[in-house]
Amino acid sequence: MNKQAGINPNKDFWRGKRVFLTGHTGFKGGWLALWLKQLGAVVHGYSLQPPTVPNLFTLANVEGALTSNNGAHQIGDIRDGETLKNAVKNFKPDIVLHLAAQPILRLSYDEPVDTYATNVMGTVHMLEAVRACASVQVSLVITTDKCYENREQIWPYREGDAMGGHDPYSSSKGCAELVVSSYGHSYFNKGEQVIASARAGNVIGGGDWARDRLMTDIIAAVARGQKPVIRNPGAIRPWQHVLEPLSGYLRAVEVLWERRPKDAAQAWNFGPESESEVCVGDVANTVCDLWGFKAGLEITSDARRLHEATLLRLDSSKARAELGWKPRLTLHDALAMTVDWYKAQQASANMNATTLAQIQAYQDKISTNAAGQARPLATASV
Repeated sequence: MNKQAGINPNKDFWRGKRVFLTGHTGFKGGWLALWLKQLGAVVHGYSLQPPTVPNLFTLANVEGALTSNNGAHQIGDIRDGETLKNAVKNFKPDIVLHLAAQPILRLSYDEPVDTYATNVMGTVHMLEAVRACASVQVSLVITTDKCYENREQIWPYREGDAMGGHDPYSSSKGCAELVVSSYGHSYFNKGEQVIASARAGNVIGGGDWARDRLMTDIIAAVARGQKPVIRNPGAIRPWQHVLEPLSGYLRAVEVLWERRPKDAAQAWNFGPESESEVCVGDVANTVCDLWGFKAGLEITSDARRLHEATLLRLDSSKARAELGWKPRLTLHDALAMTVDWYKAQQASANMNATTLAQIQAYQDKISTNAAGQARPLATASV
């Protein structure tokens, strides 16, 4: 295997591939849909309506990007197994990327039944649809770093560590991982179809307006000229730009395609470097500086103290060794790209072009010239 191929997604591989993508109206799914289209894939998006107003799906015209390449946009609920199965059967994909989920921790406390129905049974429905569709060769289920049983240990978690979860969201994602493992060993370990899972942590980037997200709250405040309200400034989190794990997902599919029919139910961690493990207050101050906002922060107590894990780190050694993947952006790069995107949106820029430009800039960043020097990271064009 040529590990250097992992530097960037392989256009020759993705060109013409039929990809069934769930969750394409969400933040990560929208970025991934546009990247796949740029790579020449034919994408059928399947998801609920965009979860927020505004949203990346609408601003970046994700629907238009898909349909312009013979793909499709379908509103559908992964809790409806029969409709999902028919959608997969009719599209006849080569690859399935399953990102649809209920991703909000606080909402999982309020709506645990829907959270488990979406994140656990939705995964079951997705894999049942794959089982019934012989055209599918590789399926990748995206979960989270929260799937691990967090023992508050100081060392990073590896793919073979126990699944768990204190809150309904984390628990549901641990359950989804067990579903992937069970289906992999029960149904996908003998034929041509291969399934796997991918785990990543806190992601940032333009186009995320989800509730209870630090970057969302900061950008919304500074755009209004108000002080960002920070609840836990000393809490340390690992931060990475959304394109970092997405590049890992794409590379994992390429490698799994090569390995068929081996390696059923693989799991992969895609985490940032330790230098990107920074406290909330420092991230908030850096974003304000990049925006040019000088009024400072407002610190407040959390009126609803729900259980949240302390620092949970991922060991991405397996992805480095077997995929040739590693993080390419510094935290400052990631924050600058995020601020640039929202500034462009505030200036009424073409956000489809802006988002595609950042995807291209990321690929340029991880490409090297003959002297081995990384090309400079481009900023969003307004």
